[in-house]
Amino acid sequence: MNFLQHIKKKYGDGNYAGDQFGGAGGHDGSGLPADNPGNFMFATGIECSYPTIEKGKVRRDQLRECGHYDRWKEDLGLVKETGLRVLRYGLPYYSIHKAPGKYDWSFADEVMNEMKRLDIVPILDLMHFGVPDWIENFQNPELPVHFADYAGAVAKRYPWVRYYTPVNEIYVTARISGKDGVWNEQLKTDKGFVTAMKHAAAASIMGTQQIAQYRNDCVIVQSESAEFTHELCATPSAQTSLDNELRFLSLDLLYANAPSATVLMYLLDNGMTRKEYDWFMAGKPPGYQIMGNDYYGRNERIKLPDGSIQTSMDVLGWYEITKDYYERYKLPVMHTETNVFEADQAVMWLHKQWISIMRMRRDGIPVLGFTWYSLIDQIDWDIQLAEVKNHVNECGLYDLDRKPRPVCEAYKNLLQEFGQITIVPHAEMLEITDRPARLKVAM
Repeated sequence: MNFLQHIKKKYGDGNYAGDQFGGAGGHDGSGLPADNPGNFMFATGIECSYPTIEKGKVRRDQLRECGHYDRWKEDLGLVKETGLRVLRYGLPYYSIHKAPGKYDWSFADEVMNEMKRLDIVPILDLMHFGVPDWIENFQNPELPVHFADYAGAVAKRYPWVRYYTPVNEIYVTARISGKDGVWNEQLKTDKGFVTAMKHAAAASIMGTQQIAQYRNDCVIVQSESAEFTHELCATPSAQTSLDNELRFLSLDLLYANAPSATVLMYLLDNGMTRKEYDWFMAGKPPGYQIMGNDYYGRNERIKLPDGSIQTSMDVLGWYEITKDYYERYKLPVMHTETNVFEADQAVMWLHKQWISIMRMRRDGIPVLGFTWYSLIDQIDWDIQLAEVKNHVNECGLYDLDRKPRPVCEAYKNLLQEFGQITIVPHAEMLEITDRPARLKVAM
C-alpha cells in the first residue's frame, strides 16, 4: 500500500479529526458579520453634512433634508436589517454645541441609546463640513479649542463609544471652504485654504487628545478623500503637480509627516508660521490610528491641454491611489466611503471596490473595513451642496422612502459571502486589543 492508503485505513478519507479547527474543514469566513473584534468591519454611513452656503444664510443639513430627524429609529433598524454592525454616524455638531460649555444632547441621547440597544458599533463623526454659527467658520483660530471641548464632552457622555472620526475629510473641508469658495467662509484664496486646513487639522488633533482622556483605547478612523488629477500635457503644469501634493497635506499635518519642500514653502507663503509647523510635526495624535480613504470615481480628474477638467471615473481606482497613501504613512487602511449617483451602476461599482480591497489584502496591507456611503439617498451632492435644488442622488442602499435599491441586495450577498473574514489572515492571533494605546507608531 502507498502512504495514502495507509492514512485512509487508519484515519479515513478526509474530514480528519481536528481539521475543523482552522484546517481544511475550518470555517471559510462566510456568514453575516459577527462581534469578533478581529473581523473585517463592513459598514454603511448616514450622510450628515451640514456646511453653510450663501454667506452663512443657508445651512445644508443632510440629516434634515434626507428625513433622518423624523425617521432615525427606522434608519437604525435598516442598518440591522441589512446585516451590518458598524455605522459611520455624525451627530449634528452645529446644533449640539450651543455656546462654550453649553450643549443640547436631546437628539443625540435618543439616537445613541437606540444604537447601543441595537448593538450597532458607531464610528462617531464629530465634525462634518460645518461648525456652529457662533464659531462662524474655519477661519476662526479658536475653533481647535472649542472643538476639543466638544469632543471631550461627547466622549465623556458616551463612554461606550470607541471608534471616532474627529473631523471628516479635512482636505475637502479646507479646499471647498477656503479655496473653491462654495461653503462656509466661501473664500477663493490659498491663504484661506491654508488657514482652514491648519485650524481643522489642529481641531482633529486636540479633539483626539480629549477623547483619549476618557477612552484611552480609542480607535481613530481618519476619513479623508483619496484624490488624483491626471494631466494630458507634454509638460505638466506646476499647479497640477502642487495640487497632487496638497491632497496629502491634511494627513501630513495629522500624522507628523514632513511634506515636500514645495509644499512647505507654499504653507509658509500662505500664513502658516514656523512655530505652527513645528507643532504639527511634534508627533502623531494618541489612540489607535486608522487611515480611512474615501474613494468615488469622480475623485479622479483629467486635465486637458486647454485647462478644462473631465471626471475620469476610476482610472487608477481605489487600489492604486490608496496604495500611494499607504506607502506614505504605513498605517492600517479602511475604505471609508464610496458610491455612484446612478443606481443602475451601483452593483458593479460595489463589486469593483470589493475586488480592490481583496487585492490590497492579498498584498499584505491591513485593510480593516469597507463602507458603502450612504444608507439612504442624498440630496444635491452632484453639485457639492452649492445650491438648494433638492435633486435626489440615487446613491443609497435605500431610497428616501426607505425602500431598498439593487445595491442593497448586492451588499447583503457580499456580507453573506465574506462577512466573517478577519482583517488579515490569522488575525485571530492579532485581534484589536482592549488595552489602552501606549506605544508610539514607529517604523
